[in-house]
Amino acid sequence: MTSPPPLLPEEALARVLRQARLHGTWMLVVGGSFALVGAAGGEQLGALAWLLIAGTGALALHGGALLGAGEARGLTWLVGGQLLCLGFLLALCAWQLTHVDLAPLHAAVTSELRTSLAQTGMTEDEFLLLSYRLTYGLVALLALAYPGGLALYYHRRRAAVTAALNAESD
Repeated sequence: MTSPPPLLPEEALARVLRQARLHGTWMLVVGGSFALVGAAGGEQLGALAWLLIAGTGALALHGGALLGAGEARGLTWLVGGQLLCLGFLLALCAWQLTHVDLAPLHAAVTSELRTSLAQTGMTEDEFLLLSYRLTYGLVALLALAYPGGLALYYHRRRAAVTAALNAESD
C-alpha cells in the first residue's frame, strides 16, 4: 500500500493557520474559564496555572497572526507556546501529585460508595488517593498527547510552511 503524497505547501500553511486559530481560541476560553473557577473557589495556585495556560493560547493566536502576515517566525511562537503549555500542565500535575489534599474530596463520597468500598476492603482514603493519582496521571498523559503532539505537528510543518510563505512573497 502506498502512502499519500505530501501536502502542497499552501495547504500545509492553511491547515497550520486553521489549527493555530482553533487551538489558541480554545486554550484562551478553557484556560480562562478554569482560572475563574479556581479563583472563585479560592485556589490561588490553580487559578495562576490556568491563567498561564490561557496565555499559551494567546501565544498560539499571535503565532498564527504572524504566519498570516507572511512571517515564518510565527512557527517558533506556535511550537514554543505548545511546549510552554505542556510544561505548565506537567508542572501543575507534579505539584498536585506531590501535595495531595484529600479533605475536599471526602464530601463527594456517598453512602453507597462507602458501602461498596467496605465490600471491596478498600478504605475511603485509599480510594480517594487512587482516584486522585489516576486523575492527575491522566491529565499528564493528555498534556503529552495534545500540546506535545501539536508542538510536533507545527515543527514537522516548518519546511512546507516556510516554502509556502516564500512562494507568497515572490
